[in-house]
Amino acid sequence: MSVKDLLHRARLVLEHADRMGCKRYLTPKDIVDGLPNLNLAFVAHIFQKRNGLSKQMKQVSFVDGLSDDAQVSREERSFRLWINSLGISTYINNVFEDLRNGWVLLEVIDKIAPGSVNWKMANRPPIKLPFKKVENCNQVLKIGKELKFSLVNIAGNDIVQGNKKLILAFLWQLMRYNILQLLKNLRFHSNGKEITDNDILAWANKKVKDSGKHHSHMESFKDRSLSSGTFFLDLLSAVEPRVVNWSLVTKGEKDEEKQMNASYIISVARKLGCSIFLLPEDILEAGEPENDAHSDSKYDVLVFEKANITFIGLRKREFM
Repeated sequence: MSVKDLLHRARLVLEHADRMGCKRYLTPKDIVDGLPNLNLAFVAHIFQKRNGLSKQMKQVSFVDGLSDDAQVSREERSFRLWINSLGISTYINNVFEDLRNGWVLLEVIDKIAPGSVNWKMANRPPIKLPFKKVENCNQVLKIGKELKFSLVNIAGNDIVQGNKKLILAFLWQLMRYNILQLLKNLRFHSNGKEITDNDILAWANKKVKDSGKHHSHMESFKDRSLSSGTFFLDLLSAVEPRVVNWSLVTKGEKDEEKQMNASYIISVARKLGCSIFLLPEDILEAGEPENDAHSDSKYDVLVFEKANITFIGLRKREFM
């Protein structure tokens, strides 16, 4: 701590991390600039290597550690990442807590369906009176019905009370609406042509090939090789050559390397202005056998994320 120069201090941090066996996937400048995703991943990696837990604690199996709310937690993280990628003024840390006053939901709706919110009737935080929160949430549901959402047996007070099941059900419909609007934009930018999965696949492969990566290719959106993350990074780099810091990219052969790449993909996609519809785990599970109830949604999410990256290309007039 006696070192005053921040870059020098950051270099010392990385040197010590190397001695601990922590793979370096960020630069001293990333630490100084305070890039949250990379720094969080770096700290998580240090914890994984040297967490100070006893051997007895480490022997607890992953299955034993899973709670009944494991799937709910994953969905919460997915929606949180999506909301924070939309560019609204409020940053959320927990979906079930931070949406209860209705304000953030109104911001999200206004972002994906501009002009639908009556801001004169909205109550801005901080909101102390419970009925003011209910008013916001009632407007949220009113707009949801106008957008043809299925909102049976849900009231504004359910959101205020933090009803997880109903909040997730509403958010899924909100995200789906956002995705459909994105696909409409794709069609508009392609002169009314219906954009298929094959169109997106062909564009992505051509874009990567034209960038000089002749050996980088994906057969389909269910291609198991996508779990390495390298193709996604090649595509992001092809769309915006300077956006990927290749010193932070791994070969994606081991599970740990795949995790690093997947987390970095999300970070890079956000830099490009993409709305984030998936978690790093979804990338890691690309191409896995469809043996559970969520397999179709995992596939759809990957398709839509690819569609989002394609829309970035469309805005640059680069599609096909």
